Amino acid sequence: MYKKKTQDQVSYILTELRKTYPDAGCALDYDSIFHLVIAVALSAQTTDVSVNKVTPALFRAYETPEQLAAAPPEEIEGYIRTLGLYKNKAKNIRGMAEMLVHDYGSEVPQSMEELQKLPGVGRKTANVVLSEGFHEQRIAVDTHVFRVSNRIGLAHANDVGKTEEQLMDILPYDHWTDAHHLLIFHGRRCCKARKPSCEECPIRQECEAFLKGEV
Repeated sequence: MYKKKTQDQVSYILTELRKTYPDAGCALDYDSIFHLVIAVALSAQTTDVSVNKVTPALFRAYETPEQLAAAPPEEIEGYIRTLGLYKNKAKNIRGMAEMLVHDYGSEVPQSMEELQKLPGVGRKTANVVLSEGFHEQRIAVDTHVFRVSNRIGLAHANDVGKTEEQLMDILPYDHWTDAHHLLIFHGRRCCKARKPSCEECPIRQECEAFLKGEV
């Protein structure tokens, strides 16, 4: 049985990360919840920076679900061709728009179950939409959150589902969204996959991997 961190340890980690990353927040650009869903879906297996380069023109072309649903797939592909898996992503966001129009009155649904019915929307994407779009406390476990939380010892899990459950258990509810962003920023800027910058890490004294000499 793994040893859970104490609430004092959790508080210390969050406090230090906030000091280090005061700008932590959603890095995707969007101007509506509909565009937020698209941006998050497009960000799978690519960077937010890459997504932000293509979405201004994409969003200008398709301001509403109706416009996107009516667009030819090849036209949509033209806007996102620089992204990985662009053909499949174009198919998904067009299918998403069609479902929003036909099943949800062109409104993005506000429930985990309904969001996951949309093409290209998994649990991580749904959590981001509920957090950013509807201001609910959520923890979306992407590759950074998974890696960092398990390295530090906030979680001890082999998959994203269990990692999310353990983070929800150990983190204060009112700080779920905040913690999600902080862990992402820490993963991008310091606790990188192949070569973490442990010497610069503000929380290394509470990091299990560092203390055990595993990084």
